[in-house]
Amino acid sequence: MSTQARERISPPREASVAPPDVRLVSLRKTYGDVVAVDRADFEIAPGEFFTMLGPSGSGKTTTLRLIAGFERPDEGRVELAGVDVTQRPPYTRDVNTVFQDYALFPHMSVADNVGYGLRVRRVPKRVRRQRVEEALKMVRLGGYGDRRPVQLSGGQRQRVALARSIVNRPRVLLLDEPLGALDLKLRQEMQLFLKSLQTDLAITFLYVTHDQEEALTMSDRIAVFNAGRVEQIGTPADVYERPATEFVAGFIGVSNVLERGGRKFTVRPEKIHMLDEEEQGEPGGTAEAGRIREVAYVGMFTRYIVELDSGGELSVVEQNLETSSQEALESKGRRVRLEWRPEHTFEIEPGGAG
Repeated sequence: MSTQARERISPPREASVAPPDVRLVSLRKTYGDVVAVDRADFEIAPGEFFTMLGPSGSGKTTTLRLIAGFERPDEGRVELAGVDVTQRPPYTRDVNTVFQDYALFPHMSVADNVGYGLRVRRVPKRVRRQRVEEALKMVRLGGYGDRRPVQLSGGQRQRVALARSIVNRPRVLLLDEPLGALDLKLRQEMQLFLKSLQTDLAITFLYVTHDQEEALTMSDRIAVFNAGRVEQIGTPADVYERPATEFVAGFIGVSNVLERGGRKFTVRPEKIHMLDEEEQGEPGGTAEAGRIREVAYVGMFTRYIVELDSGGELSVVEQNLETSSQEALESKGRRVRLEWRPEHTFEIEPGGAG
């Protein structure tokens, strides 16, 4: 990991007042010859919404399972609130997990599902009922306690699973791809709901996803995983605007990678201004000439692939503020001048197997 990336691993300043809610120290897990987690080191501050983002097989879910206690690491340790819990069983850790498949009991009512953990802990019935009602209100399901899971929509069932997880008031809530089974519109609604819920609860959320939009929308900080390694940790703006490696640049959104003098740089498509060939832009910018090779009209914006005279190609995105689909599509083959400001270009490290 680069010095640039390491500098972004530090949690928010308030974490120095108290121990981090989660600390991973040189965590490593293998399955035979496969290294699932390779020396994960990071801290999560109290009350932070922290997301582990990466493609399938990148190690993010294994890391979550190591924190929950469902797996034991080969090396390294897991600390919760300053206490080493590496060898402790899951039920002794102050965490709860929300899974993608909800894991609700179909024969139980919503209230009984939510209160199941409290019943196992032998919490008195009156207290249990009160806390279940509070949890259901928090997830906007007040009055749904008598229903069965089969009577609920997918989004409602996911909120029941959330209520069941927060009713025990855990220090850390672990969420493993919880929105993966929902359709796009509902998933977007749930993203906003989850962020709002986390703010209201003021507890630490550790979220696992392969969806870049989810990570950018909800997170205070993001750890980008690739092939068992953490490639970069930072705020959504950090990892999007200033990717540290070629993998991060390519995985989070769309990015152009340029090679100049043996070094690699990245610039985002929306940062590039596309002008007519003879048109002059702002002085001091980087400029390339080329021809539009492909045009993809995507409703709110159009994506252009421009073949450069100097070799290679760049992706450019423009909002369709006044451009019709016909005008956009007819621009194919047109010669253009591409310009962008130097501060929108960042040097990156090569690599990261995807």
